[in-house]
Amino acid sequence: MVKRVLMIAFHYPPLQGGSGILRTLAFSQTLKQYGWEPLVLTVTPGAHAGSAAIATLDDCCPVHRSRALDTSRHLGFHGRYPDLLALPDRWISWAATAIPAGLRLIRRYRPDLIWSTYPIATAHLVALALHRLTGVPWVADQRDPMLDTGYPPDARRRRLHAWIERQAMQRCAAVVCTTPGAVRALRARHPGNLDGKVRLIENGYDETAFRNAEQDPPAAGATQTFRLLHSGVIYPSERDPAPLFAALAMLHSRGDISPASFRLVLRASGHDNHLRPLIARHPGLAAMVELAPPLPYRAALREMLDADGLLLLQAANCNAQIPAKLYEYLRARRPVLALTDAAGDTAAALRAAGIDTIARLDHPAVIAEALRRFLYLARQGQAPLAPDTIVTRHARCARTRELGALFDTIHRQELP
Repeated sequence: MVKRVLMIAFHYPPLQGGSGILRTLAFSQTLKQYGWEPLVLTVTPGAHAGSAAIATLDDCCPVHRSRALDTSRHLGFHGRYPDLLALPDRWISWAATAIPAGLRLIRRYRPDLIWSTYPIATAHLVALALHRLTGVPWVADQRDPMLDTGYPPDARRRRLHAWIERQAMQRCAAVVCTTPGAVRALRARHPGNLDGKVRLIENGYDETAFRNAEQDPPAAGATQTFRLLHSGVIYPSERDPAPLFAALAMLHSRGDISPASFRLVLRASGHDNHLRPLIARHPGLAAMVELAPPLPYRAALREMLDADGLLLLQAANCNAQIPAKLYEYLRARRPVLALTDAAGDTAAALRAAGIDTIARLDHPAVIAEALRRFLYLARQGQAPLAPDTIVTRHARCARTRELGALFDTIHRQELP
């Protein structure tokens, strides 16, 4: 018997970038291997500010698109717009087209499950409406928490997010989180009898993408300059590198590092204009820190494979989150220096993988000592690396297997 799932996702190719797109794309491409035929409901490309085709998008499953307007770009004036037009997010207009489109898909394909992924919150609203109108069981995927300390920042949006979360907890067959901390927080906010409703399916890496990247020629031959790479967005509050820059200045002043021996590459930070003045505070630092532009995904993976070391930044205010790049770093099998809170999920995941090159993000002297030790271990070939048995558990095909098993459990429970 064919089992089908209707997948509702705002983030989907041709939009590029971001772990959320890759997570959903991997599910839609490989769920069929585990007995489930997906069909995707997403937005038309015009909903995204700038999108281009992604090479890995193929005919893995039917993809249906309905129109969504970005309130800021399409309905605003010089970026200003009434707040009511952006609740719970700027793409609330998508619900007006996605709900009728979803009903047509349900009548045509008779899916056994509905799956939606947040962010964007409108995706959950669409799934909620379809679930209530048709009775098809609903699974909500929480790539990020809908509620957190100080988020959403305004009271009206926070109340609406809280209502959507309550609806998911009351009506969903399962709510999936990506980190243990997110699971704990969700269970704490909804302490009733959950009957195993909240599940953990972490993010992961794409083994095929890494194998393709490994076919590309490596970077130019080895040099004496140690290249420490941070690949991806550096959020000013959640991944503040200012203490790291101060630590680098300390090591430079002591002669432990120099532009000839060390280079920090911040690839695709997304906030270069914020970082430049932080770097400029320290004489000589600009010669050791490179603000590098984005690369195509395959080239970015090749750069990880070629790096002497990989840098992870995660502040204590994100202890219940794990950067998706952590899994790619483990697969790259290069030494990892993590500047994060020891009590957070990121540090716990690294320790579980046997990696102890970890230091707090907010203390320059501590970072300086950790970096000095890390450089010594990496140069001696003694930095800890995750064993293959642990790395392979984090492949996205393994995550899809977990999701397929969850779907099977729900499907069996729904059978008459």
